[in-house]
Amino acid sequence: MKNLWLERDARVYVGRYRARGVNADIARRIYTTRLLGNDPRLVLHGGGNTSVKTVAMDVTGESVDVLCVKGSGWDMGNIEPAGLPAGRLGPLRELMALESLDDVEMVNVQRRNLLDSSAPNPSVETLLHAFLPHKFIDHTHSTAVLALTNQPDGAEICRDLYGEKAALVPYIMPGFALAKACAGVHAKHPDVEGLVLLKHGIFTFGDSAEDAYGRMIDLVSRAERRLRVGRRNPVFIAPKTKPRAAAAKIAPRLRGMLAQTSDAQPTRFVMTFRSSPSIRRFVSDPTAKRYSQQGPVTPDHVIRIKPNPVILPAPDYGDLEGFFRGAKRALARYEIRYRAYFARQNDPANPRTPLDPVPRVLLVPGLGFFAAGVSAGAADVAADLYENNIAVITAAEAIGRFRSITEAQMFEIEHWSLEQAKLGNAPEKPLSRQVVAITGAGGAIGQATARAFADAGAVVALLDLDANVLVPLAEQLGGLALTCDVTKDRDVDLAFTAICERFGGLDILVSNAGAAWQGRIADVDEKLLRESFELNFFAHQRVAQAAVGIMRAQGTGGVLLFNASKQAVNPGRDFGPYGLPKAATLFLSRQYALDHGRDGIRANAVNADRIRSGLLTDDIVRSRSTARGLSEDAYMSGNLLGREVLAEDVAQAFVDLALADKTTAAVLTVDGGNIEAALR
Repeated sequence: MKNLWLERDARVYVGRYRARGVNADIARRIYTTRLLGNDPRLVLHGGGNTSVKTVAMDVTGESVDVLCVKGSGWDMGNIEPAGLPAGRLGPLRELMALESLDDVEMVNVQRRNLLDSSAPNPSVETLLHAFLPHKFIDHTHSTAVLALTNQPDGAEICRDLYGEKAALVPYIMPGFALAKACAGVHAKHPDVEGLVLLKHGIFTFGDSAEDAYGRMIDLVSRAERRLRVGRRNPVFIAPKTKPRAAAAKIAPRLRGMLAQTSDAQPTRFVMTFRSSPSIRRFVSDPTAKRYSQQGPVTPDHVIRIKPNPVILPAPDYGDLEGFFRGAKRALARYEIRYRAYFARQNDPANPRTPLDPVPRVLLVPGLGFFAAGVSAGAADVAADLYENNIAVITAAEAIGRFRSITEAQMFEIEHWSLEQAKLGNAPEKPLSRQVVAITGAGGAIGQATARAFADAGAVVALLDLDANVLVPLAEQLGGLALTCDVTKDRDVDLAFTAICERFGGLDILVSNAGAAWQGRIADVDEKLLRESFELNFFAHQRVAQAAVGIMRAQGTGGVLLFNASKQAVNPGRDFGPYGLPKAATLFLSRQYALDHGRDGIRANAVNADRIRSGLLTDDIVRSRSTARGLSEDAYMSGNLLGREVLAEDVAQAFVDLALADKTTAAVLTVDGGNIEAALR
């Protein structure tokens, strides 16, 4: 592992933050925290923490000794001063005299000593940082260190490796007891450069940010070198057969199996797929049941990926129904075992609230694994963590045998209120856990629709002729940008395959792509008319057909939403080439409602008019308003309400129809009032 410290970069941080009133200690703390946090071999998704003991001014202007430690919700890779809340150090250190301290009181006392009451909660390991005497302290979940400590003889391996460099701390659940234990071990070994917490991680410390960081890199590098000694390779051996099914083919059915159903709407999960040669070897080795069911490589992971993954059968194109039957049985057994695990470990004297019994990781021999979460972000986190688990378990098995913490210890951390708090308890948005695909996403209506669905909690896949123009918006919304010509079967197949691999399936389709061809109907060339029908009708059928195939596989219903346009019911002069296919699309939506209501699939259309977009450009608005002797504003607000209708209004109509769970075969008019276009 390379030491990335550069004094000139540290000085840049000091100068940058000094201008914002931040002292040099915190500036250097931010610099090395980011160095650690941007290396996935050390830190993943909020794991780990760092601290610095420094001086700050309280509200009276008095200088006080404080501990600035990473706060909840902040990531070490992009931390800012606000992510290092300052607490009075003296009162925190006085707690070391206590014999015990429960979690609620520990959190209370930490918050009571914050200089800023609006600051985030300090790390659950704040007292550990406070009780150690060093100025700078770093904590990571190093992949290499975990591979050594998660062994039956992990303590002996680390003792031989580190000697007087680092002292060992047995596994203890984070909190006051661990803080006391670490302080006690350090008191017996005051000259060590770090503490190795067995089956948990590693702490290093020093009088400067450079010392603490450098010692982390040194101790982790020693672990990496040790893992190269006596290593057997390959560690896992997969059967020499090629994958016989594609992830996108099985994802929707699996996603449907994970959904929890009730009298109300199904509670869905978003999934993502991961595969690589090392992942396929891991999931495909015949002995996978032994090493994959041991537990997580570090306790922090259990709240994201649960104690164990579920192992599914190997899929085969020749008998996919057989695979799905086997998968259903495997998931049923997983739920039974998970509930039994809860019953075994739950203490009636201190009862815990049961968590959902849905696995977060699904191993598929021959293919890879799926990770599930309540959002695309949560699924990605679970996938990243399980890839890390695979790396640690592989390294551990290469030199010995992987062994995690005990089942009782896993239960305590999984059901610990302070860990569950990391997941957040804010109410879910109305379209959370749902995946929406939007065609024509690069236009004004498409972009507004993407933002509206993302604001409502949905995961968005954006489709248009050029994905490059969609990438900034997709990144902003945490979605997916895809190049797709909806008039081509292959493009549509590839796009919907990508959606299934990335998110597991699809719940809502907004079929929005279109273009306006003009001409007097008796004079129109047949080629132009067919071209318009290809985009403005057949493309809607093509994407709807693909979407319904996915929705039926999931078995949790779905929503089809079509942009029908005012032309579908109130044709404009010389707009036949556009209005005719749009009228067919309006009836297409009703046909889907009629034929697939039994599948729980709703189909509705939006009838919009005079929206500034790629169809109604500023030039067209200017020419039409001039021809009518009106100002542009008067032309655009020429409706019963006298108000211009915006792309955002159309987007909201799509969202409203997606949420109207007992509405189908409907047409929602968004035109400010045009009585000629009113349905009757």
